[in-house]
Amino acid sequence: MAMSIANASAKDKLSETFLKKAIEGNFAEVSMGDLAQKNGQSDDVKSFGKMRSTDHAAANQKANAAKGLGMNPPTGPNAKQKADYEKMSKMSGAAFDKMFATHMVADHQKDIAEYKKATKNKDPAGEYAAGQIDTLQKHLDTAKSLKPGK
Repeated sequence: MAMSIANASAKDKLSETFLKKAIEGNFAEVSMGDLAQKNGQSDDVKSFGKMRSTDHAAANQKANAAKGLGMNPPTGPNAKQKADYEKMSKMSGAAFDKMFATHMVADHQKDIAEYKKATKNKDPAGEYAAGQIDTLQKHLDTAKSLKPGK
């Protein structure tokens, strides 16, 4: 009996960790999307930035609703995400577009893998993850299409 209680709390901890990272990631995506609209050169980068800001703000609403685990949700991006933002905020034009596209492809590939893993949890966090994968895939496909030519 004690083992199943330990299992349940370990699962809750994994879900809580996932949701915390997801919420931080959504905050980072919104701010990067806003930055792309401001510093981007191409219309594609600017419109992708707008789509990301909108989609990830909506995703954060869902993540906050899914957190029935008694956790304190983060209120912004993590330190690494803030550092990435700072670095990119000093860039503009074609250099920004190239760095942004590369960063978005890598970021969304990593996110999709984490979200797919989280869907194995049959709880609100897993349901949230499952509901976001299509949007993340759409963002990845769009980011790949932004990659500047050689």
